[in-house]
Amino acid sequence: MELLDVTLREGDQMPGRSYDADQKIDAGLTLDELGISYLQVGFPATGEKDQEVIRTLASETTADVVGIARAVERDVELALEADADVVEVFGPLSELQLEHAIGASRDEMLERFERVLGLINDHGATAHVTLVDAFRTEPQRVIDAASRFADAEIVTLADTVGAATPTSVTEYLDTVGQRIDPARLGVHLHDDLGVATANVFAAYEAGVGKADVSVASLGERAGNPALEEVVAIGNLEYEAPFDVRADDLLPSCQSVLSTLEEDVHSRKALLGDEVMEHESGIHTAVMLEEPAVFEPFDPARFGGERRLLFGAGTGTGGAKGILERAGVAPTDERIDTLLAAFEERGPLETQQAVSVAEELFDS
Repeated sequence: MELLDVTLREGDQMPGRSYDADQKIDAGLTLDELGISYLQVGFPATGEKDQEVIRTLASETTADVVGIARAVERDVELALEADADVVEVFGPLSELQLEHAIGASRDEMLERFERVLGLINDHGATAHVTLVDAFRTEPQRVIDAASRFADAEIVTLADTVGAATPTSVTEYLDTVGQRIDPARLGVHLHDDLGVATANVFAAYEAGVGKADVSVASLGERAGNPALEEVVAIGNLEYEAPFDVRADDLLPSCQSVLSTLEEDVHSRKALLGDEVMEHESGIHTAVMLEEPAVFEPFDPARFGGERRLLFGAGTGTGGAKGILERAGVAPTDERIDTLLAAFEERGPLETQQAVSVAEELFDS
């Protein structure tokens, strides 16, 4: 499965956001260094900013740079003029979206797709199609469309409102996959039910060839599947099916967040400041000897770092371990003295705690 990163497009569409061109370019270069296959960086029809970003990144990245477009000739022309490697045209086939969002019949929508796909291919760019609200569209409609869009390299099925679950994704793809090669399909998922990352792996197990992700789930409403979660789970559970540099995953994602002036909750999986910290007395005492006892993986595997903290909650086992690291015999009196120092000065990281022990018991 290949990954298409939508951070720069979806994040820029969140309320109150407006990344400038330099931010998007710098973040895009960082993502490219990770080995992401596709960078969906913007919507050229919105103006010069996204056109500039696409043009710049398309000339400087290994990743294929994607510009999105409605199934409208002018949108597609602007994406082509920006030198996008891939033009991804989007539109719905569901009754609800056709009636209320587009005001067109299904046949009219299909004809629009076919016109713009021909335009893309005539200009030598790669065409992708995203079917909006696909997971609430009758499967046969999607099968018919994917079969009809022979000029599209990938047909992405979008869970536009975030209503899908791993069970429904599996069932839907099992049906569609009987008629369409799943490797030609992509998925675009939202996290409104908190299962976007799980949905990616339901799609992966169904043989789908591409999934859209974003750093820290940045995106409209609850966001998209988190790039860092998808890569980490793939690396831990699926023998690294994504050609992404796992050893630099977390620093790169943090760099993107810094560039875009975004932050995440301190308890955010993988990226939060506190998720690799341990202060519990039982935890720190054991982890001084064997960190794996209370970790799902070594943070260094993804470029992260654990932090053991010593303070008021530290127990005798933790104090004993610090004294031993400091080369000090751990007598009961010394343990009590060190615990009092931790309570007064803490929380301290491991080396700070060792320094305190050395200071207190300098021979």
